[in-house]
Amino acid sequence: MGDVAVGARSGHDGEENRGRPVDATPGADDAVTSGNDSPAGDGAEPDGPQGPTEDAGGTQGRGPGDSTPAPRKPRSFWKELPILIGIALVLALLIKTFLVQAFSIPSDSMQNTLQEGDRVLVDKLTPWFGSEPERGEVIVFHDPTVWLKGEPTPEPNAVQKVLSWIGLMPSAQEKDLIKRVIGVGGDTVECKGTGPLMVNGKALNEQSYVYAGNTPCTDDDSGGQFKVKVPKGYVWVMGDHRQNSRDSRYNQDDKYHGMVPVKDVVGRAIVKAWPINRWGTLPVPDTFDQPGLDQQSSAAGSLPVAPQAIALTGVLPVVVRRRKRKS
Repeated sequence: MGDVAVGARSGHDGEENRGRPVDATPGADDAVTSGNDSPAGDGAEPDGPQGPTEDAGGTQGRGPGDSTPAPRKPRSFWKELPILIGIALVLALLIKTFLVQAFSIPSDSMQNTLQEGDRVLVDKLTPWFGSEPERGEVIVFHDPTVWLKGEPTPEPNAVQKVLSWIGLMPSAQEKDLIKRVIGVGGDTVECKGTGPLMVNGKALNEQSYVYAGNTPCTDDDSGGQFKVKVPKGYVWVMGDHRQNSRDSRYNQDDKYHGMVPVKDVVGRAIVKAWPINRWGTLPVPDTFDQPGLDQQSSAAGSLPVAPQAIALTGVLPVVVRRRKRKS
């Protein structure tokens, strides 16, 4: 009777204990009464109510023939380097084509604003959105006709050609010039004597950017004296070193009469990037913001408002009519 009581307390009086002799050894009774421990020598752990247990590696129900997959080895740096270089070249090419490009200043025609050998960064993005050059901006443009006729063309080496192709170095083969915009489509630009330079009847104060010792206008019979009307879609440009710049004044005998087509403008020079000690922005001088300079400012300012007024005039009666119906 004592053995039966012990079996009841152990909680294992089912199939496991049936047929066991009454005179079981004390060691066996101890194994039964423990209720939670496996018999000695049995390596399997009992399954709980939630199913099989996981081993230390986090595997579940894995058979003896299964093996853990080996971790993937990181790719060698030298194998990834060509991929990184390729991505960098593609990004540089895209930036050069659509965003910013470096240009080198080939002469002294823009002194002292720009010196020969300076590197400038040119904004090429805004023209893609229809932006056109404005008065006072320094722009880079393709040679409209033969402005650079007779100018020597440097011969770059292979490395320079690659760097210029991706935009990290100015191209020596492109026939580009850099000047300041003085007049835009619809403007009248005039020089008499030594100046001042007149735009739409307003005198420009150019002391802040014209080369020291130069006069705003050049008193000669080669083009320094002029009065021109700039057609739509063109700009009139001049160098800041007025007595050392072959600009719109001295190309009035070409097919564009000295004007630069807007379609030939590469972009606006925004920053002097090199050398470091000459780093700086290229803002529009204040004289180009003087009142009355822009003859078309009142008309241009009214364009965005006029459609809104027309729309409001058309919509207002409809709103009033709907309110009357509701009432």
